[in-house]
Amino acid sequence: MEKEPSIIIDLRSDTVTQPCGGMREAMARAEVGDDVNGDDPTVIRLQEKVASLLGMEAGLFVPSGTMSNAVAVRTHTQPGDEIIAEEHSHLYVYEGGGYAALSGCSIALVPSEHGIVAPVDVRNRIRKAEGSRSHYPNASLICIENTSNRGGGTIYPMEVLKEISEISREYDCRMHMDGARLFNAVVATGISASNMVEGFDSVSVCLSKGLGAPVGSVLVGSKNFIEQAHRWRKLFGGGMRQAGILAEAGIYALDYNLPRLAADHLRAKKLAQGIEPLEGLTVCLDEVQTNMVYVMTKGSADEWQTKLSEKGILCFAINENTLRMVTHLHINDRHIEDTLLILSELSKV
Repeated sequence: MEKEPSIIIDLRSDTVTQPCGGMREAMARAEVGDDVNGDDPTVIRLQEKVASLLGMEAGLFVPSGTMSNAVAVRTHTQPGDEIIAEEHSHLYVYEGGGYAALSGCSIALVPSEHGIVAPVDVRNRIRKAEGSRSHYPNASLICIENTSNRGGGTIYPMEVLKEISEISREYDCRMHMDGARLFNAVVATGISASNMVEGFDSVSVCLSKGLGAPVGSVLVGSKNFIEQAHRWRKLFGGGMRQAGILAEAGIYALDYNLPRLAADHLRAKKLAQGIEPLEGLTVCLDEVQTNMVYVMTKGSADEWQTKLSEKGILCFAINENTLRMVTHLHINDRHIEDTLLILSELSKV
């Protein structure tokens, strides 16, 4: 019987990260209150910190990125409205149809190139009830995911974001950014978070991915928007009591783990460069812009995933011929070297 691997290298996602010792100590010391009553000082500090980083007036701490997007959609729209989103966006693929179930919205999907939509395609998807004899739904919200998960961690060029923002104003649509990995884009480009989200009405940022906090996202926008969003957070069951323990983890993550995202990007690039020449595997190096490596396989991706798992390398097969590998704070240089060695061995079988 084959011996189980003694070391597991988990490249499935940056969501597998766990709090480090310093973060746990900070959580233990956190000053707390009842956040439903608005008196948890640490939650307030986190909300203000993220809002300031993104150049927004206010923030709202929520349990997950999915809830953050759901609250944003519900706050921006009315039942029967239509939202515009990229065809493989997290909001469409991975959030259980929440835009329909919770907000009563339809969705118009925009094709993309490596996860990045073209402004002209966004324009072509916008439908308005006015002038259609009420045949069309009313498109009221454009959602952009930056970085693009299914695009391979790709980053929106600023000129594209600016043009889409101009289109949104022309058609009286609001703009929401699913910025689950926004800070990866910020670190990779050197563009400030506030500049990157200029023109957006709301932004969701996740603390529990590459930043390494155990739970939580922050939704930011105008004071009026956040006041309305607070109601929907309550209705969706997202009100938390002594949430400062979790908020303190988010503050620690922003203070200490944000700068080190660059190391994840370097390791992802090293992994991609090592995979590119291997038999039966293909990587588009230009798409490896942050901490994700999408690997096209000759033959079944599920079979590759199984063989890698048997060797102690965990990753996801996202379709029949594609593996996704994600670097994060628990992946070091030795892990990359070991992964490449095992991939090289398997490619020769």
